[in-house]
Amino acid sequence: MSRAPQPVRELAALERDAVERHFLALGADDRRLRFGTPIADSAIRAYVARIDFDRDAVFGVFDEGLSLRGAAHLARSSGHAELGVSVLPGYRNQGLGAALLRRAVLHARNWQGHGLFMHCLRENRAMMHLARKQGMVIVTEAGEADAWLELPRPDAATFFGEAFEQRVGLLDYALKAQVAHGRRVLEALTSQDGEIEQGVVAPARH
Repeated sequence: MSRAPQPVRELAALERDAVERHFLALGADDRRLRFGTPIADSAIRAYVARIDFDRDAVFGVFDEGLSLRGAAHLARSSGHAELGVSVLPGYRNQGLGAALLRRAVLHARNWQGHGLFMHCLRENRAMMHLARKQGMVIVTEAGEADAWLELPRPDAATFFGEAFEQRVGLLDYALKAQVAHGRRVLEALTSQDGEIEQGVVAPARH
């Protein structure tokens, strides 16, 4: 059975806190696999604070509670782009990593970069698998791996494709935000009704 496509949206600087919360939610071993070394909360906060949303690109997939299931940071460099991807444990094996990688490749092409580069630990089998599926050339040495993908020049299809995917991602987020808001209102009303039944809420005075 084929999975439904994951809506990936490019994030804005105003969503920096959501990116920080996503990285902080990663366990110690997942942080080591994502950043290549054990990393403390303070280092994560410093890393997120340094992200330049005007120069780089950050992509995310949100859950129904408007938290980031998965995130990708695409850093622009001279002539190429470097990518890091992370997915929370409860949402793996659902195609999120592949969707984030595909979106990053599309964006990097539209930057007119020559290639996309990923560096990870050799034991990070999930990223190695995604890289191979995307057709990236992988070189391993001393427990580390570098993956490289030569990027074709952008065309009308890549520009249209990215604009379309962004609109889908925005619509997906808007729908989830509406549902989340409705759920909060319902919970508040239910809680208030419960307090009234227990006599907690005092009657209005006239």
